[in-house]
Amino acid sequence: MRRYLLSLLAGLGLPLLAHSAPHCLALADAASGQWLLHEGVCDQRLPPMSTFKLPLALMGYDAGVLWDEQSPVLPYKPGYVDWRPAWRQPHAPRSWMRESVVWYSQQITLQLGEERFARYVKRFGYGNADVSGDAGKNNGLSDSWLGSSLRISPDEQVGFLRRVVGRQLALKPAAYDMTAALVQWPEPVAGWQVFGKTGSGSDAGQRLGWYVGWLERDGRRLVFAQVGSVNGLEVRDSFLKRLPGLLP
Repeated sequence: MRRYLLSLLAGLGLPLLAHSAPHCLALADAASGQWLLHEGVCDQRLPPMSTFKLPLALMGYDAGVLWDEQSPVLPYKPGYVDWRPAWRQPHAPRSWMRESVVWYSQQITLQLGEERFARYVKRFGYGNADVSGDAGKNNGLSDSWLGSSLRISPDEQVGFLRRVVGRQLALKPAAYDMTAALVQWPEPVAGWQVFGKTGSGSDAGQRLGWYVGWLERDGRRLVFAQVGSVNGLEVRDSFLKRLPGLLP
């Protein structure tokens, strides 16, 4: 619970400790891997926080745990992580992604089970691929991506996203299609269609915010990862505001 409270403070922009996460903005061509922008500290591994919902969606749709944008609808139950009021109600995949519902993620991993979950993460080449959770707590299925054992750098996020848009993860085609539908930004930005997921929390007292995803225009795809010491929504808004000046 302490980790979730710290994440809540970070997400609200309230002070934690004086430390801050390193800034990075990494942008690359999805096909060639050529860097178009690579600023800041981009090789430091950090907890993925709610950006992990993107690979979770791929797993869920591939395994049949998730069905479409509106199903399955899972009920909220007392005892679930619920420090945001919007989480205290039933949710479906669309609202899970939109509201970044922690307990829905945990129900997906529970249905996948430890072995299958670990196999997916390893197959994805996702950061250090360590979903063991906190030592001695047996919480890998519920907490590994929330400031615990699983860590990934912005550079590794970009590498993973290149494999996603290149459909190189040996998943059902529908898994890619449905995941993209969940993370699509409502309208183009500077002519680019944006697909992305935020994440907010803390790491060893460092406030942490992510925005990761990809851009599409005229058949071209770019992948990006940005991280900083503000919450994920602020990182996202900063990226989208800056985007017209980043690309021709």
